[in-house]
Parts: sequence; structure tokens; C-alpha cells
Amino acid sequence: MSTRVLLIDDHTLVRKGMEELLRSRGVEVVAAVGTGEEGVNRALALKPDIILLDVRMPLMGGIETLTRLRECGVTVPVLMLTMSRDDADLRAALRGGAQGYLLKDMDPEDLVPALEAALRGDNVVAKEMVGSLARMVKDEPAETAPTASPFAELTTRELEILRHVADGLSNKMIARALNITDGTVKLHVKSILRKLSIRSRVEAAVLAVEHGLGRKKSGEN
Repeated sequence: MSTRVLLIDDHTLVRKGMEELLRSRGVEVVAAVGTGEEGVNRALALKPDIILLDVRMPLMGGIETLTRLRECGVTVPVLMLTMSRDDADLRAALRGGAQGYLLKDMDPEDLVPALEAALRGDNVVAKEMVGSLARMVKDEPAETAPTASPFAELTTRELEILRHVADGLSNKMIARALNITDGTVKLHVKSILRKLSIRSRVEAAVLAVEHGLGRKKSGEN
């Protein structure tokens, strides 16, 4: 894949290892930096296709760096790559506009496919963390006052697709399940994001799970 990656991680050994891994698989690492501030500057100057960002960093942490990137107009996918399995970090990353959340102990062979999936707009949250997200949402106390559904503008088909997105299905998997084309699914996903005023399918999945739209949360075992 001809993809330009910016790597932001405060651990030198991790940066070197990730650089070598990505380059050995034909991925161009445009820069590998150790601070959030430098990462923001490099993102603005080099315009990478995708960013790999650590969560726990000194001075400017990963979540703050992500926020700064979005405030500066950097819209490319950002994948958090971390050892943190903390629910709060996961929630903050997805709410901040991260395209996904990966763990550093993942199989190295899964990294490039994760990058490709993110560039296609797919949800690439680690399977371990999807379960954590579901538990976290389930354990949240109910709101004291009812709120209007954020999905009022969605069509029946869009709601159906959103349920599949909440269950972690890719566009291709959704297309097969609904017997429609990948392109049609992509158009529906774009419409869903526009109507919900959010930037990524990951945010859409979080919102859907929070409101019980995932099929796994609606009574399926």
C-alpha cells in the first residue's frame, strides 16, 4: 500500500520498532516523533494519510494531541496505538474523533490491514476494547430525564446500517448482509455521519451503542 504514516509515541524503542515494521511492509513513515506538540507540527507540515498516536505521553498526552490535531484542521484518520485498556481513554479517544483504538500487543501482521481498514473508513477498534465499550455503556446510570433520539432524521435503511456499524461490521460485510453494493453502503454511511453531525463511523458506533441500537444490545445472545 502506498500510504504515508505519521507515528507519534514518546517511547524511542516503540517508535523504532514500529518504523521498521511498517517500512518492511512497504508503508512510508513520513516522521516518527516523541511528543504531541511535534506531532501536531509534523502533521500540519507533512500532511500524512494517517496518524498512529500513543495515548499516555508526558506534557501533551495523546487525547490532548488528538484534540489539537482536529482543532488545527487535520482530518486524516487517527488510530490510537497504546497499551492502555482504560475505559476512560477509549471513550475520550473516540469522542475526540479517533478513527480507531488499537493495542500495542496486537499481532504485528494485523497492523497494516488495520491501517487499510481505517483509510476505507472502517471501524478498527481492538476486539478486546469493543467488549470493554459495551460493558462501559451498559454500566452507565440511566439519565434522569428522557432526551430526544438523535436518530430521528435517519431513514429505516440508515438505521439498519447503523445497527450493523454498531456491531463492528465493515462496509463489505454490511453489503453482503443486506444484499446491496459496497458503494450503496458507503453512501448511506456518509449520509448517517452528515445527519448525526459527526466525523467518523467509530463515533457513530459509539453513539448507536449508547442508545441501544446494536443488535447485540437489543436482545440477541
